[in-house]
Amino acid sequence: MTDKTTHFGYQEVPTEEKASRVAGVFRSVAPKYDVMNDLMSMGIHRLWKRLTLDLSGVRPGQSVLDLAGGTGDLALKFSRLVGDKGHVVLADINEAMLSVGRDRLFDRGCSHNTDVVQVNAEALPFADNTFHCITIAFGLRNVTDKDKALRSMLRVLKPGGRLLVLEFSRPVHEALSRLYDTYSFSVLPRLGKLVANDAESYQYLAESIRMHPDQETLKGMMEQAGFERCDYHNMTGGIVALHRGFKL
Repeated sequence: MTDKTTHFGYQEVPTEEKASRVAGVFRSVAPKYDVMNDLMSMGIHRLWKRLTLDLSGVRPGQSVLDLAGGTGDLALKFSRLVGDKGHVVLADINEAMLSVGRDRLFDRGCSHNTDVVQVNAEALPFADNTFHCITIAFGLRNVTDKDKALRSMLRVLKPGGRLLVLEFSRPVHEALSRLYDTYSFSVLPRLGKLVANDAESYQYLAESIRMHPDQETLKGMMEQAGFERCDYHNMTGGIVALHRGFKL
């Protein structure tokens, strides 16, 4: 029997090893994750997440699952959107990231309508038809079996619910793509070394982005998983794309 392998950045690794390797990356970067996000994107990630919130359609009283939500910045905003009668689950596979998110929600007075749960996106431990909305921001590319994870998300969505996948993607202009490559492989690891004392994790970040499916491929994967009315919005020239799909 042939051992199955998958990508960890540009490396080919045994499938069963990827989750632990990704976990190591995020244990390392968790304390400086938000600072690095601001530095890497020059603050633009806040606008990307603002559009995610706008297209979520989330209303007071609804339930939201924020997958790979880590440090809780989206969960915090959803907590305020759903109000006292709503419910937000901040979920991540990495306990170090969740610890930061749990503290943030508590410190901002949002623990009354939120739960923090350590989960694997490929096997979500929730009942069918639980959530009105699921978001996964900059996390899907780290999932080993993306197709399995998408099917799991579809299962726990309520009929009429929507999935929003915010992820790095493919620049739509060649000149921007070349500039982005230079920035990703030259600047990011050095910035990671300077701020988080971890160049390797940010080298992995750059590589994992290149191995992630492009816009049309991910749209097709969502459709294959069973999502309907799938579309995507390119942002910052396609460096990031927000994919949306519905469970009908």
